[in-house]
Amino acid sequence: MSESTSEIAVENLTPEQAERELEYLAYEIARHDRRYYQEDAPSIYDSTYDALRARNLAIEVRFPQLKRDDSPSDKVGAAPVSKFSKVIHSVPMLSLGNAFNDEDVVDFSGKVRRFLKIADEVSLPITAEPKIDGVSATIRYEKGRLIVGATRGDGLVGEDITANLRTISDIPETLTGENVPDIVEVRGEVYMGHADFAALNARYESEGKSPFANPRNAAAGSLRQLDSAITASRPLRFFAYAWGEMSAMPATTQMNMVAAFKSFGFEVNPLMRRCENVEDLLEVYRDIESQRASLDYDIDGVVYKVDDLVLQGRLGFVSRAPRWAIAHKFPAEQATTILRDIEIQVGRTGALTPVAKLEKVKVGGVDVSNASLHNEDEIIRKNVRVGDTVIVQRAGDVIPQILGPVLEKRPENSAAYVFPDVCPACGSKAIKDVNPDTGKEDAIRRCSGGLICPAQAIEKLRHFVSRNAFDIEGMGAKQVEAFYADGRIKNPAEIFTLEKRDADFPKQLNDLEGWGELSANNLFAAISQRREIALNRFIYALGIRHVGATNAMLLARTYGTFEKLQAAMDAAEEEDSEAFQELLAVDKIGLVMIRSLRAFFAEPHNRDVLAQLLNEVTPIPVEAVRLDTAIADKKIVFTGSLVIMSRDEAKARAEALGAKVVGSVSKNTDLVVAGPGAGSKLKKAQELGIEVIDEETWIELSAG
Repeated sequence: MSESTSEIAVENLTPEQAERELEYLAYEIARHDRRYYQEDAPSIYDSTYDALRARNLAIEVRFPQLKRDDSPSDKVGAAPVSKFSKVIHSVPMLSLGNAFNDEDVVDFSGKVRRFLKIADEVSLPITAEPKIDGVSATIRYEKGRLIVGATRGDGLVGEDITANLRTISDIPETLTGENVPDIVEVRGEVYMGHADFAALNARYESEGKSPFANPRNAAAGSLRQLDSAITASRPLRFFAYAWGEMSAMPATTQMNMVAAFKSFGFEVNPLMRRCENVEDLLEVYRDIESQRASLDYDIDGVVYKVDDLVLQGRLGFVSRAPRWAIAHKFPAEQATTILRDIEIQVGRTGALTPVAKLEKVKVGGVDVSNASLHNEDEIIRKNVRVGDTVIVQRAGDVIPQILGPVLEKRPENSAAYVFPDVCPACGSKAIKDVNPDTGKEDAIRRCSGGLICPAQAIEKLRHFVSRNAFDIEGMGAKQVEAFYADGRIKNPAEIFTLEKRDADFPKQLNDLEGWGELSANNLFAAISQRREIALNRFIYALGIRHVGATNAMLLARTYGTFEKLQAAMDAAEEEDSEAFQELLAVDKIGLVMIRSLRAFFAEPHNRDVLAQLLNEVTPIPVEAVRLDTAIADKKIVFTGSLVIMSRDEAKARAEALGAKVVGSVSKNTDLVVAGPGAGSKLKKAQELGIEVIDEETWIELSAG
């Protein structure tokens, strides 16, 4: 995955940097969407997430030709999880743009007026309502009866949670009132009240169960239960505020549509107001903000919507959000407490993350005793020390963060925190990468003992047996985790001694649940078949940072054998050495990769495991890259289905001939190989005038 170039202003990015950054942002935003929408476990602040999306959009505006097929700008939420059946939304469930200050709200009103050509002195009614911090849901009624209910999902397809929604008392089984349309889709937010949340957590703790982190997580987890009886046991509520498909509109304004929902039997928020101008909107915002602490439910802002539905229709949508609505976010709630300690946690990728251990304090109605300090540079920048009184806030009302110390309360004997330069989990050196674009050290320090670090062990073993690495049939991620847990495999070398050591365990493999004599023997045979492996796969399997499948092939073809690669790393220990300069001169091998390679090979723990591994496995040399071919140095995109050869075979052949295989089409692409079913990439190539060939032509071209 590309590294972020986020320290470079958008206007200063080169096209190559912009393309890498868009790839990075697409990956990061999709990862955080999954964490929030599918796993109900957000891992970054709302403000940080919003900044990622804003930067992605800004780069796309400056470089429209680089916009990716999987651009986050065109997406809402995350794909529905597989355990629920899918529901296709008849009307997409889109997201909202954000306002973070009064100026943003004034700008929103001005843009609406300019789009509609409405003068400042003419009234433009806009509604204001609390933004409920819960889980979005849509409920469809036909002839007044509840038919199906679903989550937002990715905005186009959601999860069928009908049975669970039926357990919520605020959601009527049958609509009441007069003039109910034949088809009604009511949308709103499922939430859990503070008092109910506290009672649920108290019950869980008394039963020895882990409590929920916050009301939103509790609501989301409750809605995703396969057993609706569990959902029914949890005190969920629902506010209605929007709609999808309607066979007839019961009103012509936003305000009256919500009033119609109330007449149908739904709960609607009593704090919703209709305003005539921006000043009124901001007054309602401050009024709702002042009530925030006393409300029995979480809110994280105020939503403004143009009241007139005809005007909403004229305004329409841009990207993933309506032009006629915006969410005005609240600043996070804060409190002060004592920083008792800083604990270093090692993540699955080797990142050392400092965690602040706090004297428990209530922030926004939630007890907080831990907060992330992110990295070494953040501790220095915020100037926090153990023993300090610190200001804590829950950004986005989810994840606690430390803003900084109260300096006048700092103890006289306090000392600056010294960040460890060795991994607390395994004792290997912990190093920082250098950003190739800025020349600066990255903020995160990482453990270099990838092959032996217990914090990284499962992730590294999964990578070792993955498809582009050793690809051992019968040993997937699930088996790796189980073997590690019961002590059968602690490092890659032990995979190849598993059969020899099998009799030493209290239970042999064929006696374990899910295994038998045949499956155990098949696994041992599959392992044995991988005792010889292509050098590029072997290098990739080691999981060295910045060495993906493409770079592994580059290294394999540069050095030919693993012995020569290892010798080059040993000789290049000093950056002013001849061996280092020769390595740096190799095309596409940059300083960041070299430093990562040197750190890996210089770590004694890794060398010990490598020696054990090489006693069991033989890396097969790889042919050198040819640079005298017609496609050398060309950027090639494969799209659609390939019939004669697999995608991996086509990629390997292209790289062997000196070409670079890329994933997206841009003006820098030289050639597109299009098979049956080619879609948007083919269309973009045609629009940009890039040469397009079929698979048969590609085989002829690559034959020489």
